[in-house]
This record gives sequence, C-alpha cells and structure tokens, in this order.
Amino acid sequence: MKKGFQSYSFEQKMYFFVHLLAVILAWTGPFLISWKIMIPVYLLVSAQFYIFKSCLMNKHHGLDENNDHTFYAELFELMGYQPNRRKLKIFIRKFLNVVLIATTVIWQIGFGVKPLLI
Repeated sequence: MKKGFQSYSFEQKMYFFVHLLAVILAWTGPFLISWKIMIPVYLLVSAQFYIFKSCLMNKHHGLDENNDHTFYAELFELMGYQPNRRKLKIFIRKFLNVVLIATTVIWQIGFGVKPLLI
C-alpha cells in the first residue's frame, strides 16, 4: 500500500470516497433503509469476505490487505489512531455484519420503527 492519502492517485481517491460512502451507508442503513434491502446487502458483504477473503473494493484504492490492513484500519490511521489491526479485522469480517443485521431487525421489526428513506 502507498503511504499517506496524499500519495493516492485521483482514481484511488475516488474509490476511497465511494468505499467511505458505502461504510457510512452500512452503519446508517438500519435507520434509513428497509430491512428487506439491508439484510441481503449485509449478507452479500459477509459472503464476499468468506469467498474472497478480502473486501473487493480495497484493491481499487490501493489498499494492500497484508498485515491485517483493512479499510477501517486505514480510516483510523488517517485520523491518527493505531488500532490493533488483527482484532479490528476479525471484528469487521466476522461480527460487524451480524451486529448490523441485529440492529436492523431490532430497530425496524422489534421496535416497529419505519426506515427514514426506503
């Protein structure tokens, strides 16, 4: 991976921001978008990790997944925080989508709150 966001090409920066938008949508999805859409999306992302052993978006913005580097680790490191990459990767790849599915189900089905957008 190239060091420093400034060294990214314009194309890599564009993919980085698309990836960032996807992450923001994943975290806000339980409140904005119907569970009928969000749950299959979370399952597809989990399947990607299981099948390909990586996030397919990472290579488009120059992120090398060696040393347990993930997009989340990249974000934290850009903000000056040095997370334990191994633990973060395990959480992101194995547990985060389960937590997001549970949040979606509890919020929309359990509490009966309608999504704000669709």
